[in-house]
Amino acid sequence: MKRIALAILVTLIISFTFSTTPVAADGIIIPNPPICDLWPCPPQPLPVAQLEIRYHHVTVEINDQVATTHVEQVFYNPNDWQIEGTYIFPIPYEAVITDFSLWIDGKQTPGKVLKADEARQIYEQIVRSLRDPALLEYIDRGAVQANVFPIPPYGERKVELSYSQILSTENGLVKYIYPLSTEKFSVVTLEKVSISVEIHSSVAAVRSIYSPSHTVEINRESDRDVIAGYEENDVLLKKDFTLFYSLGTEQALHLVPYRDPGQGTDQLGYFMLMLEPEFEVIQDVLPKDMILVIDKSGSMDGEKFIQAQKALDYILSHLNPDDTFNIVAFSTGLEMFDDEMVPANHASDGIEWVNRLSAQGSTDINRALLETAAIANPSRPVYLIFLTDGLPTEGIVESQQILDNFAMGGTENIRLFSFGVGYDVDTYLLDSLSQRHRGMTTYVQPGDVLNEILAHFYAKISTPVLMDIVLDFGDIVVSDVYPDPLPDLFAGSQLVILGCYQNGGITTIDLSGQQAGEDVDFQFREYSFPQEYSRTITENAVIARLWATRKIGNLLNNIRLSGPDLGTIDQIIELSIGYGIVTPYTSYLITEAEPLGTLDRERISKDALQEAQRAASAPSFGEKAVQAATDQHALAAADSPVENLSEAAEIVRYTGSRTFLLVNGVWVDTIYNPEKFQTVKLEFLSDEYFNFLESKPAFASALALGERVLVVVDGTAYEIVTADSSAGEIPWLPIPDSESLYSLPSPENIESQIDPPAAEASQIDPTIAIQGHSSGSKCVSGSFPLALIPLIFVRKRARK
Repeated sequence: MKRIALAILVTLIISFTFSTTPVAADGIIIPNPPICDLWPCPPQPLPVAQLEIRYHHVTVEINDQVATTHVEQVFYNPNDWQIEGTYIFPIPYEAVITDFSLWIDGKQTPGKVLKADEARQIYEQIVRSLRDPALLEYIDRGAVQANVFPIPPYGERKVELSYSQILSTENGLVKYIYPLSTEKFSVVTLEKVSISVEIHSSVAAVRSIYSPSHTVEINRESDRDVIAGYEENDVLLKKDFTLFYSLGTEQALHLVPYRDPGQGTDQLGYFMLMLEPEFEVIQDVLPKDMILVIDKSGSMDGEKFIQAQKALDYILSHLNPDDTFNIVAFSTGLEMFDDEMVPANHASDGIEWVNRLSAQGSTDINRALLETAAIANPSRPVYLIFLTDGLPTEGIVESQQILDNFAMGGTENIRLFSFGVGYDVDTYLLDSLSQRHRGMTTYVQPGDVLNEILAHFYAKISTPVLMDIVLDFGDIVVSDVYPDPLPDLFAGSQLVILGCYQNGGITTIDLSGQQAGEDVDFQFREYSFPQEYSRTITENAVIARLWATRKIGNLLNNIRLSGPDLGTIDQIIELSIGYGIVTPYTSYLITEAEPLGTLDRERISKDALQEAQRAASAPSFGEKAVQAATDQHALAAADSPVENLSEAAEIVRYTGSRTFLLVNGVWVDTIYNPEKFQTVKLEFLSDEYFNFLESKPAFASALALGERVLVVVDGTAYEIVTADSSAGEIPWLPIPDSESLYSLPSPENIESQIDPPAAEASQIDPTIAIQGHSSGSKCVSGSFPLALIPLIFVRKRARK
């Protein structure tokens, strides 16, 4: 009986080394197991609560492509015993660490920089011993490793890390990446996370700067000094932080491509283009006509109208010297500042005229637009800002008739930007006006400050440098390019373009447009669109989801303005399934209990079509209509991929460009269609499992999701399964070689400490009583399933 108990204990020790899951941001703490110097200890409840991260602050200084990153994290121990452990920091892809230092609570601590092959062994050892695949996320990265001083009960430890690296350049773009994904390690949100990146260039001006992964705020202190910042509270971080920027010496067009590693060369690739004006071009600014059309009906009276007057004051006082302007104020009737366009040096007169206006009367939108079209100069760029807070109630009130009348009376050079104030606006009318005239609509909801929103908007469009932009990709076949149509390019701004391509190769991209009234053409040579996946574009996976986000937004807008059809609905369903983007028609992401086959997808499409048809008959005004329009605009113009609704966050995960849905305890690749793919089973932690990982390193992040995963690679579905507990003995697994992790004692030493009655009892009851405590005075113990026993015996022996 004693030997049977010994076999059970050995198996238990091997099958589950720790009872605490690691917590991570960029740095990961692997807690040591609790200890017990007494046998037996009084039973007390487990499990061990995960360490929490109180805050995570990153400051980065980049000097001519040498980046120094300083990380501060505060870990909190919510348990009533102290925790020790090993700190592991995964090194970013392609990083060459030139300098490294580590502090814990202000004391410099020895640490070791591990190369990728060394780190891989440690990652695999931890995965095997913890039976937790989370660290596979970083399997092909190097690492920094150090011991963590004990964290007292309900206490904190501050970890600081600094390292320097040389940044890589890709198609004229400098790329900085910070490993920030925590989703697979922590169920507790971070109280605060912030990243500040200071860029200093001694060789040229910093031009384009953009993050496809996170929404960042850009502060340009000078042409060569720029700060990009990201900050958020109470958040689970789901993806690494990526930042691109270019220098003035590089070309104005930058390409970032991506291909899914598990799909063949016949599948679509994705690309992002960053287009920015060259600095010498900015001096050649296009003179423009600015027409301000303001609703002064009675419903605007009060604070709304005061804010509108302030916004118009700002715009008029910031016109460029060669601009012209006019102002149209409408209600039941119409007032016009002048019967023709006025030079910018008369802006002060326009401001006085605006400030004398008062709000009263009804809303004649049709007349206001027709009078505006009559004064527009067809030979100059015309920017029309149209501001209203109500539905048309005077003159022609049918939305379609108003659109047709303006289309007949207006000219092609008009760029119309609508501002709808409040909920009593016709979203169909405003969005159709903007869409048909290469503009956009902004909805100013109650509580928003109108004058600040309008002033911020004008600051971005005040200085046009290139209009009527057309891109030609040569022999590369592209599709679904967004935004569509391409908007004008303005000084101090950049245009981020997302699209798909079918065939790879090297090509010349031709950019044409109107500049200062002249046709211009620029050629950008030797741009490479990869035909196959490579590790150098691994970090660009976010581009695929960003493209899908924009396409879904555009398709939803088309349905809202033009009516639903099954073909458009099918596209939304497939994109939503493939990229895990929740839409009004795809709540299946949080309700479906099985992987979606062909019939399931057809069912969802038919249900979605009926829902879209019902929505099409709903009023185009009111709070619901305004909110729907606002949400869809945000998708269509997204700068980073949309995050899921909170109710879907627990069952949806993203790795690379793939989405996984938790179905009956299995993380299922949403590409998977059970009617189309053959399934190959791989046993979790088996030799075949690690062989697959070695041959397909791009899918390590998918396997990191858990013990049960189904992922599609090159047309085959690989399902990770757990071994049957009755299938035989679990093989002996290696343990990480670290000062804070102790070696397993021999079976003979374990046998000498087993109490026979306890061993016999363990054969009767499917659980076994265990006890333990930390190096403090508190004991922990309880009755647990056999697979949940930590290494308390190992730690006890090691300390004697």
